[in-house]
Amino acid sequence: MTLLEPSLLARLERLQLATRRPLAGHLAGEHRSKRHGTSLDFADYREYTPGDDFRRIDYNLLARLDVLLVKLFEADDELSVRLLVDASASMGSDGKLEQAKRLAAALGFVALVRRDVVSLSRFPHDRRAPRYLGRQAAPRLFGDLEALTASGPTEMTAAMVRHLAQPGSAGLTVLLSDLLTPQWEQAIARPTARGGDLVVIHVLARTDIEPGLHGDIDVVDREDTSRVPVSLSADTIARYTSAANQWLDAVAARCRQVGAGYVRVFADDDLERLLLANWRQEGVLR
Repeated sequence: MTLLEPSLLARLERLQLATRRPLAGHLAGEHRSKRHGTSLDFADYREYTPGDDFRRIDYNLLARLDVLLVKLFEADDELSVRLLVDASASMGSDGKLEQAKRLAAALGFVALVRRDVVSLSRFPHDRRAPRYLGRQAAPRLFGDLEALTASGPTEMTAAMVRHLAQPGSAGLTVLLSDLLTPQWEQAIARPTARGGDLVVIHVLARTDIEPGLHGDIDVVDREDTSRVPVSLSADTIARYTSAANQWLDAVAARCRQVGAGYVRVFADDDLERLLLANWRQEGVLR
C-alpha cells in the first residue's frame, strides 16, 4: 500500500503543524508557532508542572504571590511530535486503520520536513517508540506505519501512560483512534495535564454511526468475540444513530474541555481535501 502520493507530499511540504498552547522546546529547528523556548524575548507564564526546568520558575512571583509559574520565551525550536495510533481489533473494520495510517504519515511528514522530532507508538502490544528526525527518515516512518495490523483490545489508558513516559518534552501528541473504549475520556486528559498539547483524530467508519443492518442478528465484538443478539428494526436503528451522534458531540465537548484539538474523520473521506482544506480551517495545519 502506498500511503501518500508524491503529488500530495509536495503540497504538504509547505505546511506545518499548529499548536494550541505554549510548549517549552529544546533544540533549534524550523518550527515557529505558539510554542516557546529559551531566547531572551519573554512571552508568557504558565503553571509549573512536574518535570519543568526549575530554572524557569519566577521566584519573585512565588515570594510575592505564592504561585508557582514558569517563564516562557519566544523561540524557533524543535517540536516533539508523538504519534499514537490505535491498532486494536476495532480499527480493522471498513478501512479505519488504513485511514489512520495515511493521516499519521501525512502529519509525521509535515513534522519531519520542519525538522521536528517524531515518535511513533501503537497500541495494544507495542512497548517501543521509534524516533525519526529529518526528511530522510520519512520512508522509515512510512514503512513502520504500513506494517501495522489491527488486533487485540483497546488498552488506551496504559498506552497513553507508556507513550508520555518517553524521554523528552511532552510536546504535541496526535492520537488517532475510533475511541471505542470506555477508557477514552481518562486517556485524553493526560497529555494536557502534563503540560503538552493534544490533537484527537477521531477515525470512524460510516457504519459506526449508521449500521446499515436489519432484522434479527448476532452482533460480534471484534476485540473479545462476545456475541449479543439484537433485533434491528427501523426504530432501533434510529435510536442507535441518535445515541451515537450524542456520543460524538460529548467526545468533541470533552476534548475542548481539556484543551485538546478534535477532528472527526471517516475512513472514506478524501485525504487531500481533509489535509489541505478542512484541517487548515480547523487549525491542525497551517
